[in-house]
Amino acid sequence: MDKEFFKIQFFYTFVMMTITNYICDLLYRYDCVIVPDFGAFLTKRIAAHFSEDTHLMYPPQKQLSFNQQITNNDGLLANYIVSNEQVTYDKALEKIKTFVLQVKTELENKGRVTFSDIGFFNVNFENNLIFEPLHTSNYLPEAFGLSTLMSSSILRETLKEEVQALEEKAPIAFTPEKRKSSKFVKYAAAAAVALFLSGVGINAYKNHVVQHNVVEAIKAEALVEQEIQSASFVLDIPNPLPGISVKVKQFAEDSFEAETTPLQKYHIVAGAFREFENVDKKIKQLKRKGFSPKYIGENKYGLHQVIYSSHTSKNEAINALNAIKRHENSSAWLLVKK
Repeated sequence: MDKEFFKIQFFYTFVMMTITNYICDLLYRYDCVIVPDFGAFLTKRIAAHFSEDTHLMYPPQKQLSFNQQITNNDGLLANYIVSNEQVTYDKALEKIKTFVLQVKTELENKGRVTFSDIGFFNVNFENNLIFEPLHTSNYLPEAFGLSTLMSSSILRETLKEEVQALEEKAPIAFTPEKRKSSKFVKYAAAAAVALFLSGVGINAYKNHVVQHNVVEAIKAEALVEQEIQSASFVLDIPNPLPGISVKVKQFAEDSFEAETTPLQKYHIVAGAFREFENVDKKIKQLKRKGFSPKYIGENKYGLHQVIYSSHTSKNEAINALNAIKRHENSSAWLLVKK
């Protein structure tokens, strides 16, 4: 009986470690990793910043959070298990279900469960799930190799008071016979200039850091919005939903076909715009380059989407996307409408 119990415990522990490692791998590549029937791990890019309280310079990184409301299966984790373990899709879903059951059991029995290199969950007195991320891993690939730096504070006023006190206690008398003291004066002047320049250099460095952080913050916000707009996954999930026909309004100034057939569910997106007038400009620009662009309406974020082309075959769409990325637009991405 004890032997059978230990086998079961070992199996659950192995599943916990394996699924946790898969989640870590996906967090390096995606900003949203959903664990079906449990919740979603979300990441947000933040720029490098300096903490005056701890005197630490932190590198750019992905800030990790958890949303318990997002539980629908998007197939990302299951397909990753399929590709790594060479098992069926149903087997991968069964493994995720076992993992979630084990996590909920530990939360119910112990009130706490830890995901290695990710964070830990607690259940508070109101029976709410609380997530605390760990800071041992930085899931931003661009920041690989960068570490936190310590910057010691400079007490300029304290040093100035000590120097003044020493000058008052030890006055210097200059006489014609003591010409050698001029060397000491030269060295002292050189040291004072060096201290002054070092202070100026530190101030210039801090100003540079502030300007850099502002630019990086703007870039990070733009990247987050772009990732949200392009958050569609091309997955081989059994029994896909039937295609739909999307109809959108026509431009009066430069009309074009804005309807896709039910079979053309793969679209290569050229851009998504907040202002509707930018759609017309983008379509004219692409037509001059020889493309046949289309406007396929607004997405759920209220952005107007323009596509290069639509395709019925996934392989055909991927080939066309790769060609556009190489020769035309490296930011183009594939949208799947089901």
